[in-house]
Order: sequence, then C-alpha cells, then structure tokens
Amino acid sequence: MDEKKKSLEIPAHAVGPAGGDKAAAPNAEPIAPAAPAAPPPPPMMQGGYGGGLSMQTPSEDAAGAEGQAADATPAAIEAAIIAHLRTVYDPEIPVNIYDLGLIYDISVQESGDVAIKMTVTAPGCPVAGEMPGMVELATRRVEAVAACDVELVWDPPWNPDMMTEDAKLTLNI
Repeated sequence: MDEKKKSLEIPAHAVGPAGGDKAAAPNAEPIAPAAPAAPPPPPMMQGGYGGGLSMQTPSEDAAGAEGQAADATPAAIEAAIIAHLRTVYDPEIPVNIYDLGLIYDISVQESGDVAIKMTVTAPGCPVAGEMPGMVELATRRVEAVAACDVELVWDPPWNPDMMTEDAKLTLNI
C-alpha cells in the first residue's frame, strides 16, 4: 500500500529551513502572496437564448440622447432613458424591452429622481427577477439621473398589442 502513496516534494527554498528558523534558505527567492484576482466585469450580458437578459452597447441614439439630457429637463432625461432602455433585450425575443411595451411609465422629477413601472411578458418569465435591475442599470447610465426606482407591476397584464409597430414587424406579427 505504501508503494501506491505518492508524496509531494516541496523544494526547501519554498518553505524555508526546518525548525521554524527565520533565516532564509540559501538561494531562496521570496514568495510574494498571490495578488487577488480581478473582479469579474459587470453583468453586461451578451447572451443568447436562455443566457439571461442582454444589454447592448448604447447606440449613437443613446449617446445623442445623453447629450440632450445635459440640459436636465425631465423631458430630455426621459428621452435619454428611453434610448438606453432600447439597449436592454429579453433573451428569447429579438426586440428591446421598450419596444416590446414592457415599460409602462417613466416619471422624472426635476431633481433627477426617476420612477419606472414595468412588467414582463408573462408572470413565469425566467428573467423577471433580473429585469428590474437591468432597467435600473440602463437608466443610471444617464448622467442626469440622481436616483432610480423600478417597480415590477402585473396590471395591466402585458399583451402583444402593447408592442410598437417596429417590434411587431420584427416579430412578423
């Protein structure tokens, strides 16, 4: 049985001299502690079906709307928010959540506080828990937004009639 055991041999310079002596072993190189791993990138998922929500890089429209929001009027802030919401996609539907009609209301205060009411396509939607966070993340990309509250609502229930004409054309409805 001892023949099957394999021992792990560690070079003496890696552990220092025996007996706990603090003197370094000859020709020993100091061992620096491992640097902590870099944190993973934020969840800007470029998923496919079943891969969670997808968020695209803001388009020129979103960047242009960002410049409009610099005047910080509620209307300009709302336009910039809408442009950024059009970068958020449900993984199972090739249409952004704004054009799907999932955003019911965007309320922008003079202070830059934003309240959004939204829904999902079905109560059993597998990304229902993630979607409000993605909406908040997209909304907070607008520089003039001071705070954002996203509320997931179920009334009225979403239906395909809530989609924009462009969304309906994309989905052949």
